[in-house]
Amino acid sequence: MNDKNQAHADTGGEFLSFTLGDEHYGVDILKVQEIRGYDAVTRVPDAPDYIKGVINLRGTIVPVIDLRLKLRLENARYDAFTVMIVLNVEDRVVGIVVDSVSDVIPLAAEQIRPTPEFGAAVDTRFISGIGTQDDRMLILLDIETLLDSADMGQPVVAEEAAA
Repeated sequence: MNDKNQAHADTGGEFLSFTLGDEHYGVDILKVQEIRGYDAVTRVPDAPDYIKGVINLRGTIVPVIDLRLKLRLENARYDAFTVMIVLNVEDRVVGIVVDSVSDVIPLAAEQIRPTPEFGAAVDTRFISGIGTQDDRMLILLDIETLLDSADMGQPVVAEEAAA
């Protein structure tokens, strides 16, 4: 866990929980700008598979990422429950597509465990910790690291192309 996540894990906070397949994930509620139904997106040529395209959100061109594909999970099915979470991350607005949104879960610092070590076989850079509430576990995503990964330079190009 890096230093910026450590500070957050020490204090706890509120997390928007959502599902991808059978797993529950969480993202810091303070990063969430809005939750909306999944709309059609404008595809961007030569973008990686997980970048679904861009949408025009009240005059702002927003890249849309299918989180299932980004995290290398099985392919998503788009249905009535599919949701787009619009995030504001480091002065960038990005949409992530998830299967469904559950609720906002408050987690105290003692309910957040460090990310387990899996060795080189599993990339855990995008996980800031594991939240536990009763018998439920929530994989807490480090959304800044996820969206700042080297391959995320593409949406900036898409944004300029769509302007």
